[in-house]
Amino acid sequence: MKRIVASFFLSLDGVMEAPEKWHFPYFNDEMGQAVEDHLAGADTMLMGRRTYEEFSGAFAGRTADDDPIAGRINATPKYVVSTTMTAPDWENSTLIGGDVVEAVTRLKQGPGAAIAMSGSATLVRTLLSAGLVDELRLLVHPIVVGAGARLFEESAQIPLRLVESRAFATGVLHLTYAPEA
Repeated sequence: MKRIVASFFLSLDGVMEAPEKWHFPYFNDEMGQAVEDHLAGADTMLMGRRTYEEFSGAFAGRTADDDPIAGRINATPKYVVSTTMTAPDWENSTLIGGDVVEAVTRLKQGPGAAIAMSGSATLVRTLLSAGLVDELRLLVHPIVVGAGARLFEESAQIPLRLVESRAFATGVLHLTYAPEA
C-alpha cells in the first residue's frame, strides 16, 4: 500500500500561504536536500487545483536539463483534486472529482512508493481527518509572517507523534510527524 507524505513550508506562526514572499532567505543546501528527498521517495504526486496550477506554471514544459526537479515532477504521475477543473492539461495528470476520500483510498491501495503532497492545505486537512495521511513533514521557518492562510485553521483534534526533527543552519526546523496509532 502506498503512503501519503505531505510537506509544507510554514512560518513560525503557522502561515503556509505565499511562501515565495518569505521562504527564500532561509533556503540552503540542507533544505534543498529535504525537498529532493521528499520527491525522490515518491512515484506519485497528489495536489489540489491551486497547487496544481502553481506547479504546472512553474514546471510544465521545462526539462531535466533546465531544472532536475522540473524533470522529475513532469515525469511523475500527478493527481489533481478539483470540483471546478474539467481536464488537466499538464503531462501525466489525472483529475480526481467526486468523493475524494474514496478516490484517494483507492489510489493508496495501488502498488508503488509514496504519494507526495506539497501545499494543498485544504486537501491535507481532509485526508488527515480521514486517516489517509501517513506522514506530515513541516519545514518551520524562523519568521512570524503575521497574516495569511494557516495550515491548520479550525479543525478537529488530530493527535500526532514526532518521528524526526532536525535544525538547519538557517534556523529552519524540519519536523516529521505521523498520526498516533
